[in-house]
Amino acid sequence: MTVEAIADRAGVSKKTIYRWWPAKGAVILEAMGEIAESSTPFPDTGDLATDLRTQMTAVLDFLASPLTGSAYTGLIAESQHDEELAKALAKQLVKPRVSAATERLRQAQQQGQLPADADLQLIIELLYGPIYYRRLLHLGAHSAERIHALVDHVLGLGRQPG
Repeated sequence: MTVEAIADRAGVSKKTIYRWWPAKGAVILEAMGEIAESSTPFPDTGDLATDLRTQMTAVLDFLASPLTGSAYTGLIAESQHDEELAKALAKQLVKPRVSAATERLRQAQQQGQLPADADLQLIIELLYGPIYYRRLLHLGAHSAERIHALVDHVLGLGRQPG
C-alpha cells in the first residue's frame, strides 16, 4: 500500500492526502481506528465471560481479515522504528480500546462479577496478550474454543473457591 495507491483509489492527488495526513501510516491508522471501534465493540449482556468471548472473537476476526489484519500488523511493525507513529498508534487505537475494555471490566466489578480489588489492567493484558503474541510471532490464531478457555482461566485466577 502506497500513498499513490491511496490517492488513486480516493480519486485525489498525493498532495491532498499529505495535506490531511503526514504519512501513509497515519491514513491507515485512522481507518483502522474506525474499523476496530465498529467491529470489536464491548457488549454488556450482564455476563462478563460471554461478553469477553464475543468481543475477543471479534478481535480474532479483525486480525484474521486479509485487509485489516495485514494493515494492523503492518502498523505495529512500522511503529517499531517510527516514534511518531508509535505514539499515534497508542493514542488513537490502543488506548481507546483498552479504555473500553477497562470500562466493561469496571461494570463487571460493580455487578459483582469481579472482585472489587481485581487488577483490571492485568486482566486485560492476560486476556489480549496471547492474541497479539500469536499474531506477531506467526504462530496462528487461537480457535474460538481456545479463547473461551483463556477467558475462563483468566477470570478464574484470583477467585477464592466458594
